[in-house]
Amino acid sequence: MQPGRIASCFSFAGGYGREAGKTASGESNKMAGTDRARPLIAEGPAVILVEPQLGENIGMVARAMANFGLAELRLVNPRDGWPNEKARAAASRADHVIDGARVFAGLREAVADLNFVYATTARPRDNFKPVRGPVEAGRQLRARHRAGQRTGILFGRERFGLDNEEVGLADEIVTFPVNPGFASLNIAQAVLLMSYEWMKSGLERETDTAFSGPEMAPAPKAALQGLLDHLEAALEVRGYFRPPDKKPRLVANLRSVLTRPGFTEAEIKVLRGVIASLEHFSPDGSRRPKMPRR
Repeated sequence: MQPGRIASCFSFAGGYGREAGKTASGESNKMAGTDRARPLIAEGPAVILVEPQLGENIGMVARAMANFGLAELRLVNPRDGWPNEKARAAASRADHVIDGARVFAGLREAVADLNFVYATTARPRDNFKPVRGPVEAGRQLRARHRAGQRTGILFGRERFGLDNEEVGLADEIVTFPVNPGFASLNIAQAVLLMSYEWMKSGLERETDTAFSGPEMAPAPKAALQGLLDHLEAALEVRGYFRPPDKKPRLVANLRSVLTRPGFTEAEIKVLRGVIASLEHFSPDGSRRPKMPRR
């Protein structure tokens, strides 16, 4: 993948991109979204960066890898040397990736022990290698991993990616369906996209998520009918059904709206509490006369 400029670096917002809890003032030092008590996934293909320039970019690559369960980082002739404290800082505690990173003088040595290698690129190449999309590539990497093969993914320099000779050392090409008029990705973005496809390929279903919401069964019809009766009585007192001959149609419309969502019993209790408050209190806070309840 032909990476882009530093200014276009990918960053997570909100919970993924900020530290939460204690700092120097005594707050917790945990990263939002990180749970050290849970198993740390660390497997899969090696990520090979060819002549990466900035330590910050290497650190962001390490973070993207750790997010999606990859851990083996190989660096081919990093410009600013290794180890690199700027890389560690940018990795946001993906220390197991940074600590395990291996440095190679050339790409041939970096891929020598691998059985299968993808090269990422954003532009067509004059060769006869198969070209895959990231979804298919992720699935193939997973299948080869399960078969016991050692695999890797090549990523090129920040400025101009991989040259043709380096692509020639790979078995196949992987490229992303990006905007043809603006196809350049930062190296960390490219790694994150492939890391995501790797993680997704290992799910029982590709639509699975890390956690789910509570199971919420629809309320019994009797509870829903009580809500509708309560609302109708409240609106009747306040003259909502005008003129009276239109009341059946207005009631039917209300029932259509309120029966569509599939409210739970807890949600119905909330709505009835709202109606009860409107029944019992005037805008100035004084109590209204108590209404008969259906």
